[in-house]
Amino acid sequence: MGTPAGRWVLITTVLGSGLALLDSTVVNVALERIGSDFGASFAGLQWTVNAYTLTLAGFILLGGSLGDRFGRRRIFLIGVVWFAVASALCGFAPSIEVLVASRALQGIGGALLTPGSLALISASFHGTDRAAAIGAWSGLAGVAGAVGPFIGGWLVEWNWRAVFLINLPLAAVVLVAAVRHVPESRDDRAVQHLDVPGTVLALLGLGALTWSLTEAGSAGASTAVLTTGAVGLAALVAFALVERRSRSPLVPPDLFANPRFTALNIVTLLMYAALGVLFVLLVLQLQVVAGFSPLGAGVSTLPITLVMLLLSARAGRLAARIGPRIPMTVGLVVAAGGMLLLTRIGPDASYWTEVLPAVLLFALGLSATVAPLTATVLDAADDRHAGVASGVNNAVARAAGLLSVAVIPAVSGISGADYTDPVSFSAGYHRAVVIAACLLLGAAALTLGLVRTPARPETEHPHSCDVTGPRPHPPT
Repeated sequence: MGTPAGRWVLITTVLGSGLALLDSTVVNVALERIGSDFGASFAGLQWTVNAYTLTLAGFILLGGSLGDRFGRRRIFLIGVVWFAVASALCGFAPSIEVLVASRALQGIGGALLTPGSLALISASFHGTDRAAAIGAWSGLAGVAGAVGPFIGGWLVEWNWRAVFLINLPLAAVVLVAAVRHVPESRDDRAVQHLDVPGTVLALLGLGALTWSLTEAGSAGASTAVLTTGAVGLAALVAFALVERRSRSPLVPPDLFANPRFTALNIVTLLMYAALGVLFVLLVLQLQVVAGFSPLGAGVSTLPITLVMLLLSARAGRLAARIGPRIPMTVGLVVAAGGMLLLTRIGPDASYWTEVLPAVLLFALGLSATVAPLTATVLDAADDRHAGVASGVNNAVARAAGLLSVAVIPAVSGISGADYTDPVSFSAGYHRAVVIAACLLLGAAALTLGLVRTPARPETEHPHSCDVTGPRPHPPT
């Protein structure tokens, strides 16, 4: 961590993964303007988010495997270029349909660069330096995600298309830095065959299930909805069976044979389902119901960045000393409390009394949870599976957000043009946030009961370096 080479690896991977995180949160702030510009329904806004998340979740496992086999830096660079080209297509999209298709292409680029960034860190750092580097990556990459609403709000005030076009110069910086300063790494024992059937089944299963859940919000339990949902479930079951028999599975069977890895991914599923739907609906609630401008809605979540910058690295070091179970459990409960406070946001809400206290409490909970979760997931896997383990955990997080954005608004009564009606949208928002808080409490209960990783003595790596960087939320 104290060497120039280490700092360059960290900076480059943070900037690369920050592209994907920044774009996710920036687009959330732009949804209201995109809908107004194209005259789109709420389903169109859902697909603007979910098309990206769908391909990201569907291909991210393949992205991790490609990096392990062909070189993590090489696949990372391809992902950055792909992401930049797709961003340009989004920026010039003439309709909501073209925008959704371009967002799907953008997700493929994100699937190539996201697991590669964390796998490059895992391959480049060792011991406590690895934990510190992961903490700094989580924090600084999370800053990109958390600052996104602020940057997005400022850009949307001018033109929503700029939230996509800004990715082009950022991608150019990442490419130059990666080529000059990041060493190549790969798994020499990686299998020589790619799991194409597994990738197709994962994408089909998630896509069909997401469509059926999204469509159910407006069409109800129609024949098409039920049939497509059944196809999605069958494809996911087939995916699990194929993985057990594949010569080169996207998910090596021994990963989930590890109870600690399995438990942590269940916690990830619940946690990111809650975060996924909250971050989409909160900025709409602030704009549509509370009357905030896009910039005001973006600035409202900025304290999350600041709190995570200050506390995430400390939470990671605490978890390294006493084990992740208690910090994660307490953090999830605190984050759930912050979510429930966000239900107080209504017409003409005051930022200082309704928004800020809830955001601060929510940020404290995330700061205590995300860094220990990320580090513990990677530690639960063998070094040779670094890329795959990162891809699996990212896929779980993305799939959780994908499905929650599809189903929770529908369950909460949000559909059609409700996002243009403050009364209808606010009622659905309150129900959705309560559901999300319950998911966090469920994750806390599972963490307390299932995550029992023993603490590591600090003296285990006496020559490790300290780091003051933080580690807020990664995959959104």
